[in-house]
Amino acid sequence: MTTDARPSLLLVEDDPVLGPLIAELLESDYRISLVADGRTGLGAALGEPWDVMVIDRGLPGMDGIALISALRAKGISTPVLILTALGATDEKVRGLDAGANDYMTKPFDAGELGARLRALTRSYAQPTMSIGDWELNAVGRSVRSVYGPLVTLTAKECELLAALATEPDRVFSRDELIGAVFPSTDQPGVIDTYVHHLRRKISRNVIRTVHGVGYQIGDGHE
Repeated sequence: MTTDARPSLLLVEDDPVLGPLIAELLESDYRISLVADGRTGLGAALGEPWDVMVIDRGLPGMDGIALISALRAKGISTPVLILTALGATDEKVRGLDAGANDYMTKPFDAGELGARLRALTRSYAQPTMSIGDWELNAVGRSVRSVYGPLVTLTAKECELLAALATEPDRVFSRDELIGAVFPSTDQPGVIDTYVHHLRRKISRNVIRTVHGVGYQIGDGHE
């Protein structure tokens, strides 16, 4: 018997054309279950563990915000990407405050959706990772040292650190890190800014600069 090693994805989308299309776009990389309303989505989400979820904002029965809030209230920490036609900043804030991990607007680029889902599943596949004397908790978005207090990270700081820590022997170019963590921008300087933030928060050696190439996870020692 062959075991399907693809990560599982719960897709909650009521559009009868778009839902199957998204499932078709992602089926080579994920085991997908598609449901078309919020209450059915809640039951599916609570009924078994999932590696990642894609939830529409406007759903019949229970909208996406209420669905995500209900999942977080139940202690479900599965990463969630909201996919919606509502692109106003206040709508994005509402979604993220409800517990979503990422937010994309329709119409969307299939490559960007895939990149964002890979970033989410990579960050959450290994809830804790060692970086020298530090331990990164990707779910809790924090790092802790045996010598100091807990340091809380923003979502993107955590994703960037997790991307580097997942492959500690690899040197990542700025373009690779943008594709993995910041697919909505084409400004390579954003990587330098976040590396600076992480070094100030944790240690100047938590990320190593490889001149002319990019960045690699460091040891975190001062």
